[in-house]
Amino acid sequence: MGQENAIKCNLMDAGCSDESASFVNGLVQTGRLTDALHEMKVIRCDLMDALHQSQRKVDCLDYLIRQTEKEIRSTKDK
Repeated sequence: MGQENAIKCNLMDAGCSDESASFVNGLVQTGRLTDALHEMKVIRCDLMDALHQSQRKVDCLDYLIRQTEKEIRSTKDK
């Protein structure tokens, strides 16, 4: 597998769309490394935003789970 394919595959593994991966890969292949780096950082930022949104959802579920467990314990103690 050549470097061109490795870069595109790595970008796709990171969650990039085929279009986005091809765009960044094209920048790398044409030597526009600063532009490629910028695009990768934008993609990373988007992924981090999605991660934080997911974490907030998990935190909400954790809260509901703890509250429900407390309620179950309190009804068993009665």
